[in-house]
Amino acid sequence: MIDKHVFLVGPMGVGKSTIGRLLAGELGLAFRDTDRIIEERTGADIPWIFDMEGESGFRLRETQVLEDVCREAPAIIATGGGIVTQPRNRELMTDFGVVCYLQASVDQLVERTARDRKRPLLQVDKPRDKIVEILAEREPLYRSVADIVVNTDRHGPKAAIQEILSHL
Repeated sequence: MIDKHVFLVGPMGVGKSTIGRLLAGELGLAFRDTDRIIEERTGADIPWIFDMEGESGFRLRETQVLEDVCREAPAIIATGGGIVTQPRNRELMTDFGVVCYLQASVDQLVERTARDRKRPLLQVDKPRDKIVEILAEREPLYRSVADIVVNTDRHGPKAAIQEILSHL
């Protein structure tokens, strides 16, 4: 039995929510998604929050949600792609659980996010360039908190879950 949270971190489109839901079912734990919790609390979607409050306002909300879920019973927690940009969030995740960094190639991330209009940071002329830029900034941060690294390029969600379970 897992007695800590398992945090799933990684770039948008890597499969954190899908893998998280399935992993929670496999382990008999609750599943939490920080982005969904923010939407439930505000009654607004993430793009609207970004429009109204900017990224900094969204990050403040994200940290509050993370602090709250850390106080709950152990769960599988899918995080937003940028949660690692805040030092407090990195500290919370490493203090309260095991951090699993899900990674994928730029090609896979572009393909998986191509038709998704709910990703405010990708609403630009060249989403691929933006993904490359975001990864350059965040990759070292993902690695700095990761206890486990799983590449989702070569696996379906079930294979990724088996790899995570083998490390837990």
